[in-house]
Amino acid sequence: MQASVVFAELYSMRDRRKAETLARFFKCGKGEYGEGDLFLGITVPQQRKLAKKYQSLPLSEMTALIGNKYHEARLTGLLILVYAFEKADAKKQKEIYRFYLAHSDRINNWDLIDVTAPNIVGMYLWENPKERKILYRLVRSKNMWERRMVILATFAFLRRGDFRDTLKISEGLLSDKEDLIHKSVGWMLREVGKRDKNALKFFLAKHLSRMPRTTLRYAIEHFPETQRKRYLKK
Repeated sequence: MQASVVFAELYSMRDRRKAETLARFFKCGKGEYGEGDLFLGITVPQQRKLAKKYQSLPLSEMTALIGNKYHEARLTGLLILVYAFEKADAKKQKEIYRFYLAHSDRINNWDLIDVTAPNIVGMYLWENPKERKILYRLVRSKNMWERRMVILATFAFLRRGDFRDTLKISEGLLSDKEDLIHKSVGWMLREVGKRDKNALKFFLAKHLSRMPRTTLRYAIEHFPETQRKRYLKK
């Protein structure tokens, strides 16, 4: 089985109008965060179906997909990794995890990260907690997408009731300059609050004065309206 077969099937489903819409949605214009990315115009459900079909694609073939200039080829390749990781033994999971990190330069938009980082990086580190120090190295990366990858990876932990790394990493990212990081941190804080509202309130009490407005809005989205207004006035 070869990556070229997967891509050929993807390419056969291309839709020019959808491609133009996706390019606008993912901010691919000059100076925007997705500048230069190219789209085929294929929906995520279509890509998931294809990824499941080809989930046994050898890792040696994955570089061609994840390195492809088309966004959907990269996402399909990453989804194949997710499905392969779920069925792999510990040795193979480690191989997939390392492959994922080694190609982080091609995991370069928020959707690529959000549907894969928790399921590969997060789940690997949940099973191998002694290796979580890598999160604290990557959170200082100059690559915005690696920083988003770090905070999204902790989603796997907080889903299992462990908020410690989510809160520590969120604290470290409060001074980040990128709006997409503000949103991702706020999202993860909101998820903490869904599971332990007091933990979120404690975090807010400690850091409210320096939280980006976007982060705060995302974090308190599920609070009662009167409570949200009080926080936003502070």
